[in-house]
Amino acid sequence: MKTTLTFFPFDLFGSAGTAAGVELLADACREMLADNRREKVPTRAAAYSPHVRLREFAFETLDDLRDWRKRARQAVRQTLARGDFLVWVTGNHLGALPVYDELSGHDDTLVVQFDAHLDVYDLSDCTAELSHGNFLLHCDGPLPGIVNLGSRELLLRPDHVGRYYRDVFPAAALAVDPGPALARLRQACAAAERVFIDLDCDVFDPAFFPALSHPLPFGLGPPLLLRLLDAAWSDRVVGVSVSEFDPARDVHDQSLSTLVWLLEYLLLKRHER
Repeated sequence: MKTTLTFFPFDLFGSAGTAAGVELLADACREMLADNRREKVPTRAAAYSPHVRLREFAFETLDDLRDWRKRARQAVRQTLARGDFLVWVTGNHLGALPVYDELSGHDDTLVVQFDAHLDVYDLSDCTAELSHGNFLLHCDGPLPGIVNLGSRELLLRPDHVGRYYRDVFPAAALAVDPGPALARLRQACAAAERVFIDLDCDVFDPAFFPALSHPLPFGLGPPLLLRLLDAAWSDRVVGVSVSEFDPARDVHDQSLSTLVWLLEYLLLKRHER
């Protein structure tokens, strides 16, 4: 089993600046892998280091932006078709849309989404055009089942949300008692043929993760995120996406360190036996 770390620095139509976060994470992962190769003493990193491929996209010209969604979807399809574990690191959350495009129409797939926002906004001051706040409305086909964890949404009506989400566990409910969410998440993931984990970094409380373009209070802390990840995790997990890391707002690399640690933690969970 291989893992393909794909860095897709797309941040148009919302959260400009998050592309720099993708490039920074790509540099950090290259450095992590290089450090592992130089190490003379056996470490746990030997479980994943030989099995990791890196792939990077660049958006330096207008030609690079042409057919961005098609190019990204093709990369997702190729990775999953090889049987590789997909780690998709993108700028704004809209950059994860090609993953949803490729997973669409598969009733056996569950997306476990960590996100402060429910990206189906249709309010009067929201654009109907494709954006990072409504991209699920533009998926190329029926959405896979989506379970959201960590939402701080207070305005969207339940009937509207229910058209697109199988279940939503708001951050407020998780703060009071995460037990029901953990139990239902384990049950839902056990019933799915494959699971994809989608992490929008704004699910974190900004006290723990300041590098956010659109921070919201009362978010998740890292320990609770790990409990929820553990509940969702199994051999059925085929990939993880990470988005909305804005390094210009980071404080002493606190957020960068969180993501690099989390990526290596997930690599170990996938490859270590």
